[in-house]
Amino acid sequence: MRVIINQNTYDLPENSLVQDALKLIEATPPYAVAVNLQFVPKIQYSEVILHESDRVEVITPVTGG
Repeated sequence: MRVIINQNTYDLPENSLVQDALKLIEATPPYAVAVNLQFVPKIQYSEVILHESDRVEVITPVTGG
């Protein structure tokens, strides 16, 4: 199935989880994740199943002044 992660299209197996998408893009903490504009708590990365055409955003915090 195809999902969009940070505006790039990726192929993932059916029933992939958020944690699978994070592994695919080699995301390194800290970050926050949203699927279809809905925040996903870290404790749910191994529970939330992705579907065809889902949009995943992995957002890293920005610090500074």
